[in-house]
Amino acid sequence: MKAAILNKTRSDLIVDEVTLPKELLFGQVLVKIKYSGICGSQINEIDAAKGVDKYLPHLLGHEGSGIVEKIGSGVSKVKIGDHVVLHWRPGSGIEAPPAKYLWRGRKLNSGRVTTFSEKSIVSENRLTVIPKNFNLREAPLFGCAIPTAFGVINNDAKVKIGQSVLIFGIGGVGLNIAQAAKMVSANPIIGVDVNKKKLNMGKKFGLTHDLLSGKNIKKKILNIVGFSGADVCIDTTGIPNVIETAYDLTHKDGKTILVGVPSKKIKIYSLPLHFKKILKGSHGGSAVPDLEIPRYINLIKRKKMSLKNLITHQFKLDQINSAIKLLRSGNSGRIIIKMS
Repeated sequence: MKAAILNKTRSDLIVDEVTLPKELLFGQVLVKIKYSGICGSQINEIDAAKGVDKYLPHLLGHEGSGIVEKIGSGVSKVKIGDHVVLHWRPGSGIEAPPAKYLWRGRKLNSGRVTTFSEKSIVSENRLTVIPKNFNLREAPLFGCAIPTAFGVINNDAKVKIGQSVLIFGIGGVGLNIAQAAKMVSANPIIGVDVNKKKLNMGKKFGLTHDLLSGKNIKKKILNIVGFSGADVCIDTTGIPNVIETAYDLTHKDGKTILVGVPSKKIKIYSLPLHFKKILKGSHGGSAVPDLEIPRYINLIKRKKMSLKNLITHQFKLDQINSAIKLLRSGNSGRIIIKMS
């Protein structure tokens, strides 16, 4: 099979032929990948944002859709022919060991779920079955972007009706945070980004106010939410000075939720944390895939929720480095890789 491989930190991925293991281990599932999303987490992996990468060379990708081709011993959650979402947050089922592939005669590492390949061996608990009539092109959004965004609103921030929500970074996750905030009747819902096109898209998903990042941004935000600050401030960028701004603009009784992973230390005045102010890092929105993905599909069927226009670009696997370059530029929504 063909796969995109990270062989060297801060370098392009290598698209090459990879050999699958001959047998599946206990709890493993072989999935034919139809579509994969690209997330900022893959950019962090490529750049080794969390430190030295000890697993090179390895495969990447943690949100995708596909069809089950083979199951290992012990697997009962899925069967051959099932349509599935691949997600990085663990659900029910066996926590299987990561697969070991071969590339150019040497071991190629993998996590319990990877999606930048034509086929993938996945741990049973990283799969959720979806209806066969659901669009597999849109299904990768359930692997990370949607559960993370909706989980930030529902699980991490626990936004209440009428609370103000401020979102920094209106990309794939930020758009869905806006949508989720609208669905729980937050108001106002303010988006801040450097890209006007993203902000315009955000208004279609729930933003009541859109602001271009720059000079006097704090003053503009406080003019909307009031001098005391926003009830909930959410950062998706991982940029240290943006995180600091989000924290400063949070009400003394409010919550700052960090979705983006900073590459450097941040500086904050911590005294308010001793009272009612909360600063919290989100881990995928604390999502529970088996429970939440079926709910989202049901909402979409009933036209209470929309995936329309979230995907802005589609590439082939051979073009994955161009897709990553576009994602880095900030000029896209969610990008999808279509496998052959």
